[in-house]
Amino acid sequence: MSNEQSDGLPPGTELRIARSTKQLDALASMYQEGLGLKLLGSFEDHAGHRGVMLGASGLGYHLEFTCEAGAEAGPAPDDDHLLVFYLPDRDVWHHRCQSMIAAGFAAVAPHNQYWAEQGRSFEDVDGYRVVIQNSLWE
Repeated sequence: MSNEQSDGLPPGTELRIARSTKQLDALASMYQEGLGLKLLGSFEDHAGHRGVMLGASGLGYHLEFTCEAGAEAGPAPDDDHLLVFYLPDRDVWHHRCQSMIAAGFAAVAPHNQYWAEQGRSFEDVDGYRVVIQNSLWE
């Protein structure tokens, strides 16, 4: 095995987190407004799917939401499937929490109380959860 293979993923690797929904337009709007993400791309009628990619330049990750014509989108597996965003600046964290509420996310009690110590938990229209954590990732 070469060093490159044993060191994990190479610099510049992009992460896409993708999931389906039946409420594509509402969900995309929530994540754009709540998290301040930008529309990076979209597609229509790709083998019966339409979708959007949300993120921001230089982040190294983006979210993809898709909707398949005639198919059901499954519910969130449980209350501990999370997207967690670490915002160490208290003012930025507070503003983002307010933006989540204004975008239509429901403030919810976390399943794991760890996330209540320095953060707030929110649920989208599909029941998936996002934590806005007021700390540094260590």
